[in-house]
Amino acid sequence: MKKILVFCFSMLCFGLSAQKYSVKIGKLKYGGGGDWYANKTSLPNLIEFCNKNLKTNIFPEEDIIEVGSPEIFQYPLVHMTGHGNVVFTAQEAENLRKYLISGGFLHVDDNYGLRKFIEREMKKVFPEAEFVELPFSHPIYHQRYDFKDGLPKVHEHDNKPPQGYGLFYEGRLVSFFSFESDLGNGWEDQSVYGDPESVRQKALQMGANIVTYAFTTYQ
Repeated sequence: MKKILVFCFSMLCFGLSAQKYSVKIGKLKYGGGGDWYANKTSLPNLIEFCNKNLKTNIFPEEDIIEVGSPEIFQYPLVHMTGHGNVVFTAQEAENLRKYLISGGFLHVDDNYGLRKFIEREMKKVFPEAEFVELPFSHPIYHQRYDFKDGLPKVHEHDNKPPQGYGLFYEGRLVSFFSFESDLGNGWEDQSVYGDPESVRQKALQMGANIVTYAFTTYQ
């Protein structure tokens, strides 16, 4: 089932199709009070970048998807962000686990302050695993765009380098956690933060790598 699901996502996103938009990206809505809705222009801008530069057929707007919804299985990639608390119920954790085991992919982007909550809650999803830092040689950094030093730095918080963490199930990367990078902020409209265009482009390129990896890679 896993291989079939990932293969179908790959064909939908990168194959020639009669439909203009063949697939959607989900934005995860979670409980606990954290601002899951942060970075409102991020995903539309990333999708536009991917459709233009990777020739994907992704619907221009993200869908809001709740953790426990059966509809989550319709999305090859679900993006999660925020600053504050995250709480998964037992049902939500089980649903997210099934989604990820079935071939789905979760990108968690720390918007500053999310780490302690997401690490705690993902233990409900995969009690047997934990996030581990990925080496710079990992394929997620070397898809369409090459990031030999790992994640780009968009915004400064604690004078720490950006880090990318992965959660693995049976050897497959099922979730990527971007930390101290603020990738999603880099995807926002330029008017939101006033970041240099060079910084925004690096953030979008790394985002495109995540999309490509999620859509086409099965390990």
